[in-house]
Amino acid sequence: MQMTVKDAAKALQVAEKTVYRWIQSGGLPAYRVAGQYRINRAMLFDWATSKRINFSPEANQKVQENAPLPSLATALQDGGIHYRVGGTAKADVLKAVVGLLKVPDHVDRDFLYQALLAREQLQSTGIGDGIALPHVRNPALLETPTASICLCFLETAVDYAALDGKPVNTLFIPLSPDVRTHLHLLSRISFALRDPQFKAVLAAEGRRDEILEAARAAAPEEPQA
Repeated sequence: MQMTVKDAAKALQVAEKTVYRWIQSGGLPAYRVAGQYRINRAMLFDWATSKRINFSPEANQKVQENAPLPSLATALQDGGIHYRVGGTAKADVLKAVVGLLKVPDHVDRDFLYQALLAREQLQSTGIGDGIALPHVRNPALLETPTASICLCFLETAVDYAALDGKPVNTLFIPLSPDVRTHLHLLSRISFALRDPQFKAVLAAEGRRDEILEAARAAAPEEPQA
């Protein structure tokens, strides 16, 4: 998403003249279109984080309020279910997974790969029982307009530094347009993983229709507020 100087000022909670000063000093990355500055939201977020400047979610609030929250089954259907995904180590697996994700053409897959790796370096997303939930620290970096979950079964289980020490062979990769939806997807996955039938279908690497049916039963669609 491209932002104007006014948008950036609102997100950073500063005056527009301050944003102009940051651009002209060479610190804040921006470019001109028809004589007006445009700023990439992901780049603005990274720059603000590096400078320890607060990046307000208010600029994205309208999207959060209006967008319906998908059910687990819908998100899985939209994200895709893949089998026998290759890789012998965490980095290899994530590289293969990034190539399978359904993301807009403008998303830099190499950047996404590096973002997933960076998240794993902070703390493993392996949650136990051979399952991991790799995701980026801030979903705004992806600039994806819709929510989805990509489910991948690995050809070979890999060491994921999970807390229980078990190798991982099942990955849920949530993609979200905003923090609200991101947290919703993580909660739906967590809720479903408490269901023995859903866990059993995952362990058996069931067919796509079996997984979607089990997801509907384990985490039914919530009523929208």
